[in-house]
This record gives sequence, C-alpha cells and structure tokens, in this order.
Amino acid sequence: MPLLSILIWLPIIGAMLIFLLGGDKNPARARWLALAISLIAFGFCIPLWQGFDLQTIGFQFVEQKAWFPALDIHYSLGVDGFAMPLIILTCLFTPMVVIAAWQVIQERVAHYMAAFLIMQGLMCGVFAALDGILFYVFWEGMLIPMFLIIGIWGGPNRIYATVKFFLYTFLGSVFLLVALIYLHLQARTAGVTDSFALATFAHLPLSLISQKWILVAFLLAFAVKVPMVPVHTWLPDAHVEAPTGGSVVLAAIMLKMGAYGFLRFMLPIVPDASREWQWFIITISLIAIVYIGFVAIAQKDMKKLIAYSSIAHMGFVTLGIFIAFILMNAGTPGAAVMGIEGAYVQIISHGFISGALFLCVGVLYDRMHTRQIADYGGVVNTMPIFASFFVLFAFANAGLPGTSGFVGEFLVILATFQANPWFGFFAAFILVLGAAYTLWMVKRVVFGEVANQHVAVLKDINGREALFLSVLAFLVLLFGVWPAPLIDVTHSAATELLQQISRPKF
Repeated sequence: MPLLSILIWLPIIGAMLIFLLGGDKNPARARWLALAISLIAFGFCIPLWQGFDLQTIGFQFVEQKAWFPALDIHYSLGVDGFAMPLIILTCLFTPMVVIAAWQVIQERVAHYMAAFLIMQGLMCGVFAALDGILFYVFWEGMLIPMFLIIGIWGGPNRIYATVKFFLYTFLGSVFLLVALIYLHLQARTAGVTDSFALATFAHLPLSLISQKWILVAFLLAFAVKVPMVPVHTWLPDAHVEAPTGGSVVLAAIMLKMGAYGFLRFMLPIVPDASREWQWFIITISLIAIVYIGFVAIAQKDMKKLIAYSSIAHMGFVTLGIFIAFILMNAGTPGAAVMGIEGAYVQIISHGFISGALFLCVGVLYDRMHTRQIADYGGVVNTMPIFASFFVLFAFANAGLPGTSGFVGEFLVILATFQANPWFGFFAAFILVLGAAYTLWMVKRVVFGEVANQHVAVLKDINGREALFLSVLAFLVLLFGVWPAPLIDVTHSAATELLQQISRPKF
C-alpha cells in the first residue's frame, strides 16, 4: 500500500471533493466532509507507525517513479525517524483545526476547510520527499494555502502580515532552489544518474568553499522558517493576524520544517561547513533565547507572547542540533545522539504545546473578541475547566517535569553541559525566563478576582472544545512521563546522521 502517497493526495483530493459536492452552498456538508477526510487520513498514520521498523537504518515505505526523466527528477518518497513523527503530527492537527473552526468560521466555510486539507497534504509531502525538486515543489506549494488563510480570514492587518510572511519565506526559498540546482549540476558532472536525490547530495564530494556557499543558501531558507533571529519578525505579525487554525498549524507544524531542513539537508549535505559554522549558530541560538524571552515578557497580546515563546523554544532545537559537532569532536558520540534526540523531542513537544496554547487563546477570543491580557482576569472563576487546561499547557510551556516540555529541554541542556559547562549553565538559566513570561500571563488572565462584567458572563468550554484540548493534554502528559516511543523512533536516524557528519566530504 502506498501509504505516503495516500497521506499526501487523500486530503488534496478531499478538498476538491468538498467543492464538487456543493462548496459554500452547503457549509454543514463542507464541515463534515473535511472532518471525515482528515480523520481518514489520520487513520492511515496507524499502519505507518505500526509498520515502522525501529532497527532499520535508512528510509522506509519508499516509493519511486520517474517524473521528469530527462532532468533526473523523480517522484520519490520515504520516511525515517525524523520524518515519520512529523507526518503523524501534521495529520493529528488537521481534524483539531476543523473542529475548532466548526462554529467560528461562517464565511467561505468550504474554502477554509479545503485550504487546510490541501496544506496538510503538501506538508506531508515536504516530510516524505526524497527528491530535491519534489521537496521544493511541496515546500513552496504549502505557502499558498497559508497565504490565503491569513489573507482572507485574518485580522485587520492581515494584508500586511500576509505579504510579509510570503516575502520572507519565498526569498529564503529562492536560495534553496539555487543550491539544489548547483548540487544537481555537480552530481551530473560526477556521472551520477539520480542527480536530484537527497541521498546523492549526501554522498556527493564537495570542496569546503562549495559547502560554505551551499550552507549560506540552506541557512537563509531554513532559518526563516524556524525562525531564527534576526529573520524572525514575520512570525509575530502572522500569528496575530491569522485565524486560530492558521496560528495552530503555523506554530505546530510549519516552524518545525526549518529544523527538519537542518536535519535533512544542512548537516548531511554540508557537514564540514556546518562544523565550521557551529559556533555562529549556537551563539545565535543562545542570544535568541535570551533576547526573545525579554521581548515576550513585554507583550500585551496573548498571541504575540506565545509567538515569541515559540521562537525562544525553537532556539533550544537549533542548540541541540549543532552542539552535536562539539560533542563529536570531544569523543562523546552518545551525548551527541542525546542532543539531537532532545532537539527532536522538543520539536514534537512544542508542536503539542504551542498548538494547544493557540487553541486556548482561540477559545477566549471566540467569547470576548479580544486577545489583550489586560482585558482578562479571574477567568478561573467562570471557566474552571478551561482554566485547568490553560494552566497545564502553560506549565508544559515553562518546562515543568512530568510534561513533554521538560523532556526535550532537559536532554538538550544535559548534552550542552557535556559540550561546554558554561553553555549548559546559560541554557538552563534561560529557562527561568520561559517560566517568567508564561506564568505571568497565566496569573493576569486566569487568577485573581473577576476583572470585569465581560469575564463574569463567560461560559466554560463545550464538548467540542473539551475534545481537542483533552487530546493534547493527554499527549503532553504521556510524552512527559513516557518519552521512550518518540526517542526510540528517532534513535536510528540520529545515529545515522552522526555517522554522516563525522565523515569529511572534501
């Protein structure tokens, strides 16, 4: 069974089906069709997880067919321990976004649901693509539905946020395309037939100068998507103006694609240049965590605060990935594996937590139509069940032991201590900032006396809202106390990656 093709094309075909069966003339049908299609797609993730062999090194569920044979471009798909959990995460959040928008989106319902289904298929394609051009097509294609989601259903400044989002991400992607074409030409010169395959790029001999130029192109493409400082300014604007579903997918899935690009492209293709640039990226990561932490404290809008929090948490991801070079040079490959695994756990965990926090903000916004922290206070008195969920996700965002937010950051800090005790101490101390801005927001929004009459008449969450918040709360607690399934899936891919970066290519 071509599981990966099904996961890519089923939601895209489903989006077309929504239009064929009535479109916006029947919004109820559009909602139910979108929910059914997204749940069916998630159902196909079960055999993907069950059939994944933890002991196999390399790609599984491989599909390959000629696409443009004259240009050596293939429709080539496959997953390893880095790609498979991200595909499942993508398929998990789409039905939640559909449920969250069930009553909120009343205009162009079919278009809204179809945009998310198309984006789901394209994002799965990004994680499954093993051909450089196929990856680029999916990578660029997923920008279009997000562009429409923010531009049509966004806030008052949605046009500005949409244009800024598109320009930042598209500009970075242009450099990615140039790097892919250069690698293709080098492979053709070396007599390799499958010259756009990622495996070909990973084994292609490259001079150090060539690697450095390619690294700059990759860094520009993927740093924007993470996003890393200083190319992060598009994210808060996009989050604030996007509807709740757009913010959820943006934080839970799209930001992870930058980190995935580092793991899939930068480290295996240009390992020597990455080794030379490690200090720059590690320094930027540490500075970003501190700087963004202070910026988050100053925010008055809940969405902006959570958006800046996402940037800070992704700093731990890039720190865990690039600290591996120092650990390999120090002769501690076990710690290097732990750093990469910690970074990957943080990727998945942050998807759960940030998605949940944006859904919580959406619940409040649907009732009071404001995201300003000052407009709230004492929500626990009128919405006790919601407050329980909100506090749990806030604790997880602060890295409380027992939640998934603790596991990834703990592994990264532990590996960083072995690489450089001062780096480790600095990273651990920075966690205080994360607790500060998160818990201060909770204090002002949730606790205390009822602030005004608008808060006094709030109604607690309904069954629809309790459903998606309960699923995310279960996952946050499950991987907080039992992260082994996720670490086991990632272990072979992390070990193989370290073997790749330990071999010079020039």
